[in-house]
Amino acid sequence: MQPSYYEDFSEIKIKIWSLLNNAVKDRGSPFRIPVFACGNQNDIDGRIVVLRKSDQANNLIQFHSDIRSDKIEKLKKNNNAAMLFYDKDEKIQVRLKVECIINHVNDITKESWSKTQHISRKCYLVDNGPGTETDKPTSGLKPELDNFDYTKEQSEEGYKNFTVIQCKIKSIEWLYLAAKGHRRAKFDLENNKDTWLVP
Repeated sequence: MQPSYYEDFSEIKIKIWSLLNNAVKDRGSPFRIPVFACGNQNDIDGRIVVLRKSDQANNLIQFHSDIRSDKIEKLKKNNNAAMLFYDKDEKIQVRLKVECIINHVNDITKESWSKTQHISRKCYLVDNGPGTETDKPTSGLKPELDNFDYTKEQSEEGYKNFTVIQCKIKSIEWLYLAAKGHRRAKFDLENNKDTWLVP
């Protein structure tokens, strides 16, 4: 028995967005931690990010970053990026082509920061930005911060480094691995075109 989304564009889209929406809430979802790839010419880079928002109405997903991260400079030069999601149990791979918007100290970051837990704010309190060279192994935090010995008020200091990357989805490629025969489709959201592809 094949699932409803085996050969139905509408059902595939429902499935994709249900996986993305669920990943925002479910820490155990494989879709919660996609690979994000960005860069330019010979400087292409990939990393894991944490999905923080899924907005089907606007074809948008988002994650958080530190404004000092090297991906920010890459995105300023080229705001096109790719995201890769895979759920082993569902046997579904989703590849997104996205256009990124960097939000820093604005209404979007204020809203997201207010929902960011005390424990998660620690990342934004490091003295030097992510990727900075150091003489010794370090978290980048002062010892008292490393031990979570700081108040919610003290954590507000991290807001100046907090960034929300909004990813406007341009296209979605979906692959479903099935014993009966794999299925692959592409959804071009810019031109509103759905296409079957050979897996």
